[in-house]
Amino acid sequence: MKRESLTNKVGNMPKKINDFLWEIDKSENPGMKVPIHIYASEKIVNTMGKDRTIRQAMNAASLPSIVKHMLVMPDGHEGYGFPVGGVAAFDAENGIISPGAVGYDINCGVRLIKTNLTVEELRPKLSRLMDQLMKNVPSGVGSRINLGFTRTDLERVANEGVGYIVDKGFGFKEDVDHIEEYGRIKGADFNEVSDFAKKRGTHELGTLGAGNHFLEVQRISETFDKKIAKGYGLEKDNVTILIHSGSRGFGHQICSDYLRTFSEYQQKNNIVLPDPELSYADVNSREAESYLKSMRCAVNFAFVNRQIMTNSIRKAFETIFEKSADSMGMELLYDVAHNIAKLEEHNVDGRRMKLYVHRKGATRAFGPGRDDIPKKFKELGQPVLIPGSMGSASYVLAGRSEAMTETFGSSCHGSGRVMSRHQAIRDIPASRTLDDLKDKGIELRVRNKKLISEEAEWAYKDVNEVVQSIAGAKISNIVAKLVPLGVAKG
Repeated sequence: MKRESLTNKVGNMPKKINDFLWEIDKSENPGMKVPIHIYASEKIVNTMGKDRTIRQAMNAASLPSIVKHMLVMPDGHEGYGFPVGGVAAFDAENGIISPGAVGYDINCGVRLIKTNLTVEELRPKLSRLMDQLMKNVPSGVGSRINLGFTRTDLERVANEGVGYIVDKGFGFKEDVDHIEEYGRIKGADFNEVSDFAKKRGTHELGTLGAGNHFLEVQRISETFDKKIAKGYGLEKDNVTILIHSGSRGFGHQICSDYLRTFSEYQQKNNIVLPDPELSYADVNSREAESYLKSMRCAVNFAFVNRQIMTNSIRKAFETIFEKSADSMGMELLYDVAHNIAKLEEHNVDGRRMKLYVHRKGATRAFGPGRDDIPKKFKELGQPVLIPGSMGSASYVLAGRSEAMTETFGSSCHGSGRVMSRHQAIRDIPASRTLDDLKDKGIELRVRNKKLISEEAEWAYKDVNEVVQSIAGAKISNIVAKLVPLGVAKG
């Protein structure tokens, strides 16, 4: 079926509200039910007009029961039906659920591990450490590891989350308190997952994957909000480790399975969409309930996947430094999810509402005072982790109270692509990236050399400008800047 958008042309530039907020009013197209808010600098907004980002946002703004506004973060770019970097909330009682507004890699997310090691201590051992990390954490397409897990283990992981795997010795008890949803989103039901997805998942727990997933050893190069940095335990020149990975083939298969189910639902109910990739089901339907239960299994799987990798990373550091992870201060700062639909309560125009907030390539960024975040962060706001591209900086931010009213407590999730993978391979020689990383003193480990071009820094937006857009829009505070010392990719 040919894809149709609400308009053949995006039309005029979105209206500028301020330097970091742009709006497309719903009157711009009769199909739109809510306006679109884009949080970005003018330069970034212009890049969004070069692909289908804004068209996809307009299509999403036409979905039934969408609440308040459709949001696009500064890392926004074209995705499957729904833009990556998009946020949409739907009435939990009479709304809809859309797998395309969640994405294929369910709970692709980021976690940051702190250490008390300095760069001076790390440098002489960095090369050996990167080799050990690649040995301990399998990566690449189809990467697998045999940790002795059975189908029963997979079921308990999917239903119970990180608590189950920590009890089996994979990590510290304290880790659970530093993970979104405490490492377990409720309402998962393994019985709703297909046998094929189960088959794919059993031996993928503890693996990094490929594409834009990575493991980085970093240095805290600068702290900005000193109070929050101190509260988070982030000190200049200390070493950190950032993991970016998701639910692997398990979550991908769940998404694929339910896209077919929802497509059949469209046909059965004679639902006409501006783009069939935005298929949805009424929240009270059997199809939506089944998807949510399966999606939550993938969410828990991804939390556990990152937890097992954390354990493997700590063991790699222990091997190279001949110290215990505890003595090296290898505590988890936080683990945040993107690509998820979550039942949350928000104030909408003065009314408290239960909503299914879909964040695709967007991250929860709850401000101070929310009961949903750990007590340790309640006065500071939730940590928000923004990874950069290969060779560029990453950032730690903190959620602000303004985000709760403006964006359903949401922020960006990374820098966002400006080139497709094919274009990057065609236009960016691997040698350019390798030379750049060498000049910066960054150790690279990669299992597939084409990723050197696919994930090159120039294939992405400038993460500094993306983060400045979020700060300028008063959605999150910039807390610390992290620069890479070693990068491991599939």
